[in-house]
Amino acid sequence: MSIGEETMKAVILPGDKRVTVVERDLPEPGPHEVLVRTRASAICRSDMSIYYGTPIVGGEGAGHGSVIPGHEAAGEVVKVGNAVTHVKEGDRVAGYLALGCGFCEYCLSGYMMLCDQWKCFGFDVHGGDADYFVLPERNCLQLPDELSFRAGAVMTDMVGSQYHVQKQLGVAGGKTVAVFGMGPMGSAAVLIGKAFGARVIAVDVIDHRLEQASSLGADAVINSTTADAVQQIRDLTQGRGADVCIDCSGNPAGQNSALDAAAKLGAVAFVGESRATQINPSDQMLRKLLTVVGGWYFPISDWEEIVRLVIDQKIPVEKLISHDFSIDQAEEAFRAFDQRETEKAVFVW
Repeated sequence: MSIGEETMKAVILPGDKRVTVVERDLPEPGPHEVLVRTRASAICRSDMSIYYGTPIVGGEGAGHGSVIPGHEAAGEVVKVGNAVTHVKEGDRVAGYLALGCGFCEYCLSGYMMLCDQWKCFGFDVHGGDADYFVLPERNCLQLPDELSFRAGAVMTDMVGSQYHVQKQLGVAGGKTVAVFGMGPMGSAAVLIGKAFGARVIAVDVIDHRLEQASSLGADAVINSTTADAVQQIRDLTQGRGADVCIDCSGNPAGQNSALDAAAKLGAVAFVGESRATQINPSDQMLRKLLTVVGGWYFPISDWEEIVRLVIDQKIPVEKLISHDFSIDQAEEAFRAFDQRETEKAVFVW
Protein backbone atom coordinates (compact mmCIF):
# COMPACT_ATOMS: atom_id res chain seq x y z
CA MET A 1 0.00 0.00 0.00
CA SER A 2 1.05 3.61 -0.38
CA ILE A 3 0.95 5.74 2.75
CA GLY A 4 1.61 8.91 0.82
CA GLU A 5 4.36 10.07 3.17
CA GLU A 6 8.14 9.77 3.11
CA THR A 7 9.01 11.34 6.43
CA MET A 8 7.52 11.60 9.90
CA LYS A 9 7.91 13.67 13.05
CA ALA A 10 9.64 11.98 15.98
CA VAL A 11 10.72 12.95 19.50
CA ILE A 12 14.39 12.66 20.42
CA LEU A 13 15.79 12.89 23.97
CA PRO A 14 19.55 13.60 23.85
CA GLY A 15 19.79 13.72 27.65
CA ASP A 16 20.26 16.56 30.13
CA LYS A 17 16.52 17.39 29.91
CA ARG A 18 16.73 18.30 26.22
CA VAL A 19 13.85 17.51 23.86
CA THR A 20 13.76 17.92 20.10
CA VAL A 21 11.18 17.04 17.47
CA VAL A 22 12.89 15.93 14.27
CA GLU A 23 12.01 14.71 10.79
CA ARG A 24 12.84 11.06 10.22
CA ASP A 25 12.42 8.77 7.23
CA LEU A 26 9.27 6.71 7.39
CA PRO A 27 10.31 3.27 8.72
CA GLU A 28 9.84 0.16 6.62
CA PRO A 29 8.60 -3.00 8.37
CA GLY A 30 10.68 -6.16 8.04
CA PRO A 31 9.21 -9.51 6.97
CA HIS A 32 7.77 -10.29 10.43
CA GLU A 33 6.96 -6.69 11.38
CA VAL A 34 4.12 -4.21 10.96
CA LEU A 35 4.05 -0.44 10.51
CA VAL A 36 1.64 1.33 12.86
CA ARG A 37 0.27 4.85 12.51
CA THR A 38 0.48 6.21 16.05
CA ARG A 39 -2.72 7.45 17.65
CA ALA A 40 -1.63 7.67 21.30
CA SER A 41 1.70 7.37 23.12
CA ALA A 42 1.97 7.86 26.88
CA ILE A 43 4.83 9.31 28.90
CA CYS A 44 5.99 7.05 31.74
CA ARG A 45 8.05 7.98 34.78
CA SER A 46 10.77 5.62 33.49
CA ASP A 47 11.03 7.84 30.39
CA MET A 48 12.45 10.50 32.70
CA SER A 49 15.60 8.40 32.97
CA ILE A 50 16.10 8.88 29.21
CA TYR A 51 15.18 12.55 29.57
CA TYR A 52 17.99 12.94 32.13
CA GLY A 53 20.40 10.81 30.08
CA THR A 54 20.58 7.93 32.58
CA PRO A 55 18.26 5.24 31.15
CA ILE A 56 17.21 2.53 33.60
CA VAL A 57 17.16 -0.08 30.82
CA GLY A 58 18.51 -0.20 27.30
CA GLY A 59 21.81 0.04 25.53
CA GLU A 60 23.96 3.00 24.56
CA GLY A 61 21.36 4.49 22.22
CA ALA A 62 18.81 5.20 24.94
CA GLY A 63 19.37 8.55 26.54
CA HIS A 64 21.74 9.79 23.85
CA GLY A 65 19.31 10.87 21.19
CA SER A 66 19.59 7.96 18.77
CA VAL A 67 16.46 6.03 19.83
CA ILE A 68 12.91 7.39 19.65
CA PRO A 69 11.33 6.97 23.12
CA GLY A 70 7.80 5.89 23.99
CA HIS A 71 7.07 2.37 25.24
CA GLU A 72 3.31 2.84 25.80
CA ALA A 73 1.82 3.32 22.34
CA ALA A 74 -1.24 2.37 20.33
CA GLY A 75 -2.41 2.96 16.78
CA GLU A 76 -3.62 1.37 13.56
CA VAL A 77 -1.67 -0.97 11.32
CA VAL A 78 -1.02 0.55 7.89
CA LYS A 79 1.46 -1.90 6.41
CA VAL A 80 2.56 -5.47 7.12
CA GLY A 81 5.70 -7.43 6.25
CA ASN A 82 5.52 -10.23 3.72
CA ALA A 83 5.82 -12.94 6.41
CA VAL A 84 3.12 -11.54 8.71
CA THR A 85 0.25 -14.02 9.02
CA HIS A 86 -2.16 -12.84 11.73
CA VAL A 87 -2.08 -9.05 11.95
CA LYS A 88 -3.57 -7.16 9.01
CA GLU A 89 -3.85 -3.62 7.72
CA GLY A 90 -6.50 -1.69 9.61
CA ASP A 91 -6.08 -3.61 12.88
CA ARG A 92 -6.12 -1.49 16.03
CA VAL A 93 -3.15 -2.51 18.19
CA ALA A 94 -1.15 -1.53 21.23
CA GLY A 95 2.52 -2.35 21.63
CA TYR A 96 3.97 -4.93 24.04
CA LEU A 97 7.25 -3.39 25.11
CA ALA A 98 9.46 -6.47 25.51
CA LEU A 99 11.04 -7.88 22.37
CA GLY A 100 12.46 -11.33 23.17
CA CYS A 101 14.14 -14.09 21.20
CA GLY A 102 10.83 -15.97 21.01
CA PHE A 103 12.31 -19.38 21.80
CA CYS A 104 13.65 -19.42 25.38
CA GLU A 105 11.61 -20.64 28.36
CA TYR A 106 10.69 -17.08 29.35
CA CYS A 107 9.48 -16.03 25.91
CA LEU A 108 7.50 -19.23 25.51
CA SER A 109 5.80 -18.62 28.87
CA GLY A 110 4.92 -15.04 27.87
CA TYR A 111 7.51 -13.28 30.06
CA MET A 112 9.52 -11.82 27.18
CA MET A 113 11.02 -9.12 29.42
CA LEU A 114 12.94 -11.91 31.22
CA CYS A 115 14.61 -13.12 28.02
CA ASP A 116 18.41 -12.85 28.20
CA GLN A 117 18.37 -11.23 24.76
CA TRP A 118 15.38 -8.93 25.31
CA LYS A 119 15.22 -5.44 23.91
CA CYS A 120 12.88 -2.71 25.11
CA PHE A 121 10.57 -0.78 22.79
CA GLY A 122 11.34 2.90 23.26
CA PHE A 123 14.71 2.24 24.90
CA ASP A 124 16.69 -0.18 22.69
CA VAL A 125 14.54 0.13 19.56
CA HIS A 126 12.49 3.04 18.28
CA GLY A 127 9.29 3.61 20.24
CA GLY A 128 5.95 5.30 19.83
CA ASP A 129 6.73 9.01 20.28
CA ALA A 130 6.53 9.47 16.52
CA ASP A 131 3.94 9.60 13.77
CA TYR A 132 4.64 5.91 13.01
CA PHE A 133 6.36 3.00 14.70
CA VAL A 134 7.37 -0.54 13.78
CA LEU A 135 6.58 -3.61 15.87
CA PRO A 136 7.20 -7.34 15.49
CA GLU A 137 3.90 -9.05 14.70
CA ARG A 138 4.07 -11.05 17.94
CA ASN A 139 4.26 -7.80 19.96
CA CYS A 140 0.96 -6.48 18.60
CA LEU A 141 -1.75 -6.47 21.26
CA GLN A 142 -5.17 -6.42 19.62
CA LEU A 143 -7.28 -3.48 20.77
CA PRO A 144 -11.07 -3.99 20.61
CA ASP A 145 -13.28 -1.22 19.26
CA GLU A 146 -14.71 -0.68 22.77
CA LEU A 147 -11.34 0.72 23.90
CA SER A 148 -9.86 4.02 22.72
CA PHE A 149 -6.27 4.34 21.60
CA ARG A 150 -5.61 6.46 24.70
CA ALA A 151 -6.93 3.63 26.89
CA GLY A 152 -4.88 1.08 24.98
CA ALA A 153 -1.69 3.08 25.47
CA VAL A 154 -2.02 3.30 29.26
CA MET A 155 -3.15 -0.32 29.52
CA THR A 156 0.16 -1.55 28.07
CA ASP A 157 2.14 -0.70 31.17
CA MET A 158 0.63 0.48 34.45
CA VAL A 159 -2.80 -1.16 34.09
CA GLY A 160 -1.31 -4.41 32.81
CA SER A 161 1.45 -4.40 35.43
CA GLN A 162 -1.03 -3.87 38.26
CA TYR A 163 -3.36 -6.54 36.92
CA HIS A 164 -0.57 -9.11 36.92
CA VAL A 165 0.93 -8.32 40.32
CA GLN A 166 -2.45 -8.15 42.07
CA LYS A 167 -3.61 -11.38 40.44
CA GLN A 168 -0.33 -12.97 41.55
CA LEU A 169 -0.93 -11.87 45.17
CA GLY A 170 -4.55 -13.02 45.26
CA VAL A 171 -6.23 -9.62 45.60
CA ALA A 172 -9.98 -10.23 45.88
CA GLY A 173 -13.11 -9.36 47.80
CA GLY A 174 -12.58 -9.42 51.56
CA LYS A 175 -8.95 -8.31 51.21
CA THR A 176 -7.53 -4.90 52.12
CA VAL A 177 -4.92 -3.43 49.78
CA ALA A 178 -2.73 -0.47 50.78
CA VAL A 179 -1.08 1.42 47.93
CA PHE A 180 1.88 3.72 48.62
CA GLY A 181 2.52 6.43 46.02
CA MET A 182 -0.39 7.85 44.04
CA GLY A 183 1.37 8.66 40.81
CA PRO A 184 0.00 7.08 37.62
CA MET A 185 1.07 3.55 38.65
CA GLY A 186 -0.47 3.91 42.11
CA SER A 187 -3.67 5.28 40.60
CA ALA A 188 -3.82 2.23 38.34
CA ALA A 189 -3.35 0.06 41.43
CA VAL A 190 -6.45 1.64 42.95
CA LEU A 191 -8.51 0.92 39.83
CA ILE A 192 -7.40 -2.70 39.61
CA GLY A 193 -7.76 -3.33 43.34
CA LYS A 194 -11.35 -2.08 43.22
CA ALA A 195 -12.06 -4.12 40.08
CA PHE A 196 -10.91 -7.22 41.97
CA GLY A 197 -13.33 -6.35 44.78
CA ALA A 198 -10.83 -5.34 47.47
CA ARG A 199 -10.98 -2.48 49.94
CA VAL A 200 -8.23 -0.03 48.91
CA ILE A 201 -6.31 2.42 51.09
CA ALA A 202 -4.27 5.06 49.23
CA VAL A 203 -1.20 6.74 50.73
CA ASP A 204 0.66 9.76 49.37
CA VAL A 205 2.15 13.10 50.44
CA ILE A 206 0.22 15.25 47.95
CA ASP A 207 -3.42 16.10 48.61
CA HIS A 208 -4.53 16.43 44.99
CA ARG A 209 -3.21 12.94 44.27
CA LEU A 210 -5.20 11.60 47.20
CA GLU A 211 -8.27 13.40 45.86
CA GLN A 212 -7.69 11.64 42.54
CA ALA A 213 -7.39 8.31 44.36
CA SER A 214 -10.75 8.93 46.04
CA SER A 215 -12.33 9.72 42.67
CA LEU A 216 -11.00 6.41 41.34
CA GLY A 217 -12.66 4.49 44.18
CA ALA A 218 -10.17 4.38 47.06
CA ASP A 219 -12.06 3.60 50.28
CA ALA A 220 -9.66 5.59 52.47
CA VAL A 221 -6.80 8.02 51.84
CA ILE A 222 -3.88 8.95 54.08
CA ASN A 223 -1.48 11.86 53.74
CA SER A 224 1.71 10.47 55.27
CA THR A 225 3.11 13.94 55.97
CA THR A 226 0.35 14.66 58.48
CA ALA A 227 -0.42 11.17 59.80
CA ASP A 228 1.40 7.97 60.69
CA ALA A 229 0.38 5.91 57.65
CA VAL A 230 1.30 2.55 59.17
CA GLN A 231 -0.69 3.21 62.34
CA GLN A 232 -3.62 4.55 60.33
CA ILE A 233 -3.68 1.38 58.24
CA ARG A 234 -3.62 -0.75 61.38
CA ASP A 235 -6.46 1.31 62.83
CA LEU A 236 -8.47 0.71 59.66
CA THR A 237 -7.86 -3.05 59.83
CA GLN A 238 -8.56 -3.80 63.51
CA GLY A 239 -4.83 -3.87 64.20
CA ARG A 240 -4.00 -6.55 61.61
CA GLY A 241 -2.47 -4.49 58.85
CA ALA A 242 -3.24 -4.72 55.14
CA ASP A 243 -3.43 -8.10 53.43
CA VAL A 244 -1.50 -6.71 50.46
CA CYS A 245 0.74 -3.64 50.34
CA ILE A 246 1.93 -2.26 47.01
CA ASP A 247 4.73 0.29 46.89
CA CYS A 248 4.56 2.43 43.76
CA SER A 249 6.62 5.29 45.18
CA GLY A 250 10.07 3.77 44.70
CA ASN A 251 11.38 5.66 47.73
CA PRO A 252 12.72 4.16 50.97
CA ALA A 253 9.96 5.64 53.14
CA GLY A 254 7.22 4.11 51.03
CA GLN A 255 9.00 0.78 50.72
CA ASN A 256 9.55 0.47 54.47
CA SER A 257 5.99 1.59 55.23
CA ALA A 258 4.67 -1.09 52.90
CA LEU A 259 6.62 -3.77 54.77
CA ASP A 260 5.59 -2.38 58.17
CA ALA A 261 1.90 -2.02 57.26
CA ALA A 262 1.51 -5.54 55.87
CA ALA A 263 -0.36 -8.05 58.02
CA LYS A 264 1.23 -11.26 59.23
CA LEU A 265 1.10 -13.82 56.41
CA GLY A 266 0.43 -10.86 54.11
CA ALA A 267 2.12 -9.84 50.88
CA VAL A 268 4.11 -6.87 49.61
CA ALA A 269 4.87 -5.89 46.02
CA PHE A 270 7.64 -3.47 45.10
CA VAL A 271 6.63 -1.80 41.84
CA GLY A 272 8.21 1.67 41.96
CA GLU A 273 11.64 1.74 40.34
CA SER A 274 14.44 2.05 42.92
CA ARG A 275 18.19 1.52 43.02
CA ALA A 276 18.76 1.25 46.77
CA THR A 277 16.97 1.13 50.10
CA GLN A 278 17.60 -0.21 53.60
CA ILE A 279 15.20 -2.64 55.30
CA ASN A 280 15.14 -4.90 58.34
CA PRO A 281 14.38 -8.37 56.92
CA SER A 282 14.07 -10.11 60.30
CA ASP A 283 11.42 -7.81 61.77
CA GLN A 284 9.73 -6.67 58.58
CA MET A 285 9.61 -9.95 56.64
CA LEU A 286 10.80 -13.10 58.41
CA ARG A 287 8.86 -12.71 61.66
CA LYS A 288 5.69 -11.93 59.73
CA LEU A 289 6.13 -14.68 57.10
CA LEU A 290 5.53 -12.15 54.35
CA THR A 291 5.42 -12.90 50.65
CA VAL A 292 7.44 -10.21 48.91
CA VAL A 293 7.52 -9.88 45.13
CA GLY A 294 8.81 -7.57 42.46
CA GLY A 295 6.15 -6.19 40.16
CA TRP A 296 7.52 -5.51 36.67
CA TYR A 297 5.28 -5.53 33.61
CA PHE A 298 3.07 -8.50 32.67
CA PRO A 299 3.34 -11.65 30.55
CA ILE A 300 1.88 -11.11 27.10
CA SER A 301 -0.51 -14.01 27.73
CA ASP A 302 -2.37 -11.81 30.28
CA TRP A 303 -3.51 -9.29 27.66
CA GLU A 304 -6.86 -10.89 26.82
CA GLU A 305 -7.72 -11.12 30.52
CA ILE A 306 -6.77 -7.47 31.03
CA VAL A 307 -8.93 -6.37 28.10
CA ARG A 308 -11.93 -8.40 29.32
CA LEU A 309 -11.63 -6.99 32.85
CA VAL A 310 -11.47 -3.39 31.64
CA ILE A 311 -14.41 -3.81 29.24
CA ASP A 312 -16.64 -6.02 31.41
CA GLN A 313 -16.21 -3.91 34.53
CA LYS A 314 -16.13 -0.63 32.63
CA ILE A 315 -12.91 0.38 34.36
CA PRO A 316 -12.37 4.10 33.60
CA VAL A 317 -8.71 3.77 32.64
CA GLU A 318 -8.78 7.06 30.73
CA LYS A 319 -9.33 8.83 34.06
CA LEU A 320 -5.67 8.06 34.72
CA ILE A 321 -4.74 10.58 32.01
CA SER A 322 -4.50 14.18 33.17
CA HIS A 323 -3.13 15.89 30.03
CA ASP A 324 -3.02 15.39 26.26
CA PHE A 325 -0.29 16.89 24.07
CA SER A 326 0.54 16.98 20.39
CA ILE A 327 3.94 15.76 19.31
CA ASP A 328 4.90 19.37 18.51
CA GLN A 329 4.41 20.11 22.23
CA ALA A 330 6.93 17.44 23.27
CA GLU A 331 9.32 19.82 25.02
CA GLU A 332 6.53 21.24 27.19
CA ALA A 333 5.06 17.77 27.79
CA PHE A 334 8.28 16.32 29.17
CA ARG A 335 9.07 19.44 31.19
CA ALA A 336 5.62 19.47 32.80
CA PHE A 337 5.73 15.72 33.50
CA ASP A 338 9.19 16.05 35.02
CA GLN A 339 7.99 18.88 37.27
CA ARG A 340 4.92 16.80 38.25
CA GLU A 341 2.60 19.44 36.84
CA THR A 342 0.81 16.58 35.10
CA GLU A 343 -0.02 13.06 36.13
CA LYS A 344 -0.28 10.65 33.18
CA ALA A 345 0.40 12.61 29.99
CA VAL A 346 -0.29 11.27 26.50
CA PHE A 347 0.69 12.37 23.01
CA VAL A 348 -2.35 12.11 20.75
CA TRP A 349 -2.77 12.29 16.99
